[in-house]
Amino acid sequence: MKFAVLIITYTSPKQTKRLIASLNNGEFDFYIHLDKKINIETHRELFDIPNVYFVDHRINIRWGGYSTVEAALSGIRYIAASGIKYDFVNLLTGQDYPIKSAAYISDFLRKNIGNEFILYKKFSTEWDEAKSRVEKYHFTELPFRGKHRLAFILNYIAPKRKFPVNLELMGKETFWTLSLACAVYVMNYLDTHHKLRRFLRYTWGSDEFIFQTIILGSPFKDKVINNNYRFINWPLTGARPMVFVTEDFEKIMASDALFGRKFDINVDENILTLLDKANGVFP
Repeated sequence: MKFAVLIITYTSPKQTKRLIASLNNGEFDFYIHLDKKINIETHRELFDIPNVYFVDHRINIRWGGYSTVEAALSGIRYIAASGIKYDFVNLLTGQDYPIKSAAYISDFLRKNIGNEFILYKKFSTEWDEAKSRVEKYHFTELPFRGKHRLAFILNYIAPKRKFPVNLELMGKETFWTLSLACAVYVMNYLDTHHKLRRFLRYTWGSDEFIFQTIILGSPFKDKVINNNYRFINWPLTGARPMVFVTEDFEKIMASDALFGRKFDINVDENILTLLDKANGVFP
């Protein structure tokens, strides 16, 4: 069995190196998409790890914009071009970390060959607040002053935007563990639906719904498990998860998730050390 880990990052190379070390049991290869804004030389210490590959087509990522989807697609394209027949592709960021051992995660994936893991809710009945992401114009990717005011005016006078393809909108969180075939299906779907790509450029947070929407309308839909096995500490208000610290260790370990989000080595490195010790990285 062979698994690809796609890491989309712009943060600490030291933390990414720890993330790789925590999973590097011989069954995982690591593909790093480094945000185009970051000088790749900052990650030189990762260049010589044999099963670490840097995605060559890098995207300038803007939080909440379609560029996050483009970064994932660039990684999928690079992984597919490797010719290696991976059983799963697992999407992480540089601030995610395994909360189970590499052996446990490998065994879990091995037992679940043929399934697709992605978290979703239906916009129509379960995630009503997400409708504005597609029904209104969002200029997240556009680099000019006054774009928010322009969007406000346009959304005031323009009718609601209509999703351009006949798929039911679904989504929830960015992160997934998919078969390579499923990931490539999403890539090919977006490659061949130009109108959809144009539409998504003026949505918000498309990385949290477009994979779900395409997959749940695809031949892979019956294989989908509605769980991404991520443990995330969402705040009561706000769109960004809380950073885990040492005091969170017990509740992290009590989770049945495979990965936690998010960690910051500059805020609390000890929590990473505790997880490594618990998972046998430093026996």
